[in-house]
Amino acid sequence: MFRKVLVANRGEIAIRVMRACEELNVGTVAVYSDADKDAGHVRYADEAYNVGPARAADSYLDHDAVIEAARKADADAIHPGYGFLAENAEFAQRVEQEEGITWVGPSSDAMESLGEKTKARSIMQKADVPIVPGTTDPVTEPEQVEEFGEKHGYPIAIKAEGGGGGRGMKVVRDESEIEEQLESARREGEAYFDNDSVYLERYLEKPRHIEVQILADEHDNVRHLGERDCSLQRRHQKVIEEGPSPALSDELREEIGEAARRGVAEAEYTNAGTVEFLVEDGEFYFLEVNTRIQVEHTVTEELTGIDIVKWQLRVAAGEELSFEQDDVDLEGHAMEFRINAENAADDFAPASGGTLTTYDPPGGIGVRVDDALRQGDELVTDYDSMIAKLIVHASDRDECISRSLRALREYDIEGVTTIISFHRLMLTDETFNEGTHSTKYLDQELDEARIENAQQQWGTQPSGSADEEETVSREFTVEVNGKRFDVDLEEHDPPTIATEQDSSGGLAERPDAAEDSSTTTSGAGEVIEAEMQGTILDVNVDEGDEVGAGDVVCVLEAMKMENDIVAETGGTVSEVPIEAGQNVDTGDPLVVLE
Repeated sequence: MFRKVLVANRGEIAIRVMRACEELNVGTVAVYSDADKDAGHVRYADEAYNVGPARAADSYLDHDAVIEAARKADADAIHPGYGFLAENAEFAQRVEQEEGITWVGPSSDAMESLGEKTKARSIMQKADVPIVPGTTDPVTEPEQVEEFGEKHGYPIAIKAEGGGGGRGMKVVRDESEIEEQLESARREGEAYFDNDSVYLERYLEKPRHIEVQILADEHDNVRHLGERDCSLQRRHQKVIEEGPSPALSDELREEIGEAARRGVAEAEYTNAGTVEFLVEDGEFYFLEVNTRIQVEHTVTEELTGIDIVKWQLRVAAGEELSFEQDDVDLEGHAMEFRINAENAADDFAPASGGTLTTYDPPGGIGVRVDDALRQGDELVTDYDSMIAKLIVHASDRDECISRSLRALREYDIEGVTTIISFHRLMLTDETFNEGTHSTKYLDQELDEARIENAQQQWGTQPSGSADEEETVSREFTVEVNGKRFDVDLEEHDPPTIATEQDSSGGLAERPDAAEDSSTTTSGAGEVIEAEMQGTILDVNVDEGDEVGAGDVVCVLEAMKMENDIVAETGGTVSEVPIEAGQNVDTGDPLVVLE
């Protein structure tokens, strides 16, 4: 076993890996950006090294900086977690070439083969795994998409080679959308995965998303650990995951599990991974392989009692799997809820900041919380919005839903808006409770008014919002007829206490009164502002251009999603204070129209 493992990640997954290391008596090393200097994973690790500025490309994605940190710490292994460098075959190869440092994951060759979707489809075909009709060669011209549509019909999915989780995927519903969606998919592929190569698939309208967890060692042993159902998604981003799937028969469950084993064996894959499938009308089709640990691996751990992260470390150290396929039993039912700092009632807009004034996670039998933040921590918004994962296990699905509702009611978070209210809504939703939802349910069928009502009833408000009136809270304990009551009194907009005066005798302006913006404008006119923090992927207009209402002026990436920013009214572009690759904050001016 290793002496010391550097975890090339942050947040809850970094702590999850470090806990596995601790139980194996292995030392832990954290890396952190300037934005994460006070982060939970830094506090937890035995030692920590700064790898650069807040921008991920300059820190967590910097190959040289991460490897140099491993050298400084004298670490003999690097575990990538998920996201960031976890599926980067080039980085894995760099680590493999480093003397004395082991890559905890599949080989770089296997990552490259299965990470590029067209190669993965070819491998699965050889292993007799069903695949959705599509191309096995990259597509570069609109005419190729037209030909595919004529042969297989619409809609068509255009997917980035290195994509996943809906990133780098665009749907073409008719011929008029081909050129725009092809360019958008290639642009996302380049921005996220440094690879603008795309391929085509027939787009299934209402499938279930089923994934199979696998473990494989270097001694030709391949095991699957059952399936997870990840069909409750918003814009291809998973929200609630569960297992076993309520949509599979025992026969279909066995077929999918064995197909996953055949596929990874054909690829000569080792370590942990996930084979994803789409299921529709009793048929299943290969989707992709995630060559890493998954966010929702916890569901499988609760069902099987197998510590997947520990086995990642053991397999990387050369150990052989100690259990047979027949030893893997799924007991009961488990669900995972992503506790994201987002406002579900505002199109799931990510929080722009906040402090956890209260953070009291639930407990009790069958309840697990994977997190990194603690009460008093400030929310870091430079990366993804997930602040914790709630995992609930019970004897069956009905009890799991009841227990999950109890745990969500107990989960007390104040100061940051989260989607806990949305989760509570879904656990009372008839379609979800019946297990008949598809991957399109949230985007196409759920009444948004129900989400708004849930947020009003159960949601929390962010701390320190500039739009909120100032409130002073006072706590009292009173006794009425022998019964004790705790009373909270709130005074809204209390009188301002003058502590400084300017030379004219008036109140001095607070130094933080002026707006702090990363972009500025000088001209008058209608200002199109950023509705969320993110990165500009593309600027579609120049000064002097005429735009109409509904025209896209730029493309903003936020929380792994590409968002078209449109003009609400027509006009002439007088200022463009942004450029591609620039980070912007909520409220920053993007384009000025006259």
